[in-house]
Amino acid sequence: MRQFVAIISLLFVSSVLNAQTSEASEPFPVDTVMSGGREVVIFSNNKWQYLEDMLFDGILNKELHEMITEDTSLQLKTYWDNNMCFSNQNNTTLMNMKDSIWICVTDSLHPNFAIPVPGVLTSSYKHRGGRWHHGVDLDLRTGDTIVAAFSGKVRYAKYNTHGYGNLVIVRHYNGLETYYAHMSKLLVTPNQYVVAGQTLGLGGATGHAYGAHLHFETRFYDASINPEEIFDFKNRTLKDCNLVMKAEDFRRNKGAIAFRQAKPNKTYASTGRYHRIRSGDSLWKISRMYGTTVSNLCRLNGISESTTLQVGKTLKVK
Repeated sequence: MRQFVAIISLLFVSSVLNAQTSEASEPFPVDTVMSGGREVVIFSNNKWQYLEDMLFDGILNKELHEMITEDTSLQLKTYWDNNMCFSNQNNTTLMNMKDSIWICVTDSLHPNFAIPVPGVLTSSYKHRGGRWHHGVDLDLRTGDTIVAAFSGKVRYAKYNTHGYGNLVIVRHYNGLETYYAHMSKLLVTPNQYVVAGQTLGLGGATGHAYGAHLHFETRFYDASINPEEIFDFKNRTLKDCNLVMKAEDFRRNKGAIAFRQAKPNKTYASTGRYHRIRSGDSLWKISRMYGTTVSNLCRLNGISESTTLQVGKTLKVK
């Protein structure tokens, strides 16, 4: 009977993986075993993964997700990806929504919260250095403990090459995700459940950081919102257990466009269709400046994500 269940599970997993089994170079499931009451899938490359993690759709609070998506005009998309920071696929929808979205930041099932680090706020959610700063910076010393703001599940925990350095992303039961960047050491792994106040890693200055600090973001379906709308960092409290989000809360790109118009790229300010590459530019940085994606930039310019950008050359962005 157990062998029959294992075969059925393998067939189901194979259907989830779709095309992955079509190429011999891709690992594919070969067996299932039980470990600690959880079913484990063994792959052809000897790696393994819990079946429940493979089938997880990213929704921790199904009631909240159904309430939000019952408005068919929103059509917010969700995913669970251990390798992608954010997709920007919901930004336009949220910036143009007509009704407000209300969520409980804490509730009777998940009443706890924690300020990630006790350090003072050193930089807020604003334009900074010619681009939008999507979170807040909190002061710390290298090695200081960083904890989860709310309970949830770790979606991402590894070194990020686009400036975040050692980064942990936790998805929460309240519909939010929180980002913890520039760590010196990671102490959690993807798909791990954590509770509010649990240690995620140690503070540092990895990635694009000048001095040790925590870059902390709050995002709703990938779109960033001001963490100071939720937390009172000075008094280490919540502003409110309820959070109401309106379209203007997500319209930071309007301000970003106005800022770029005030300090335009001189050669192409009239059309906004091209960007002259400058020192320190990356495809990820340019995509955020112009409200597009890295994949779209690659498509427009016939390049790949690994292409080296040459200072002085131009890149088509629209």
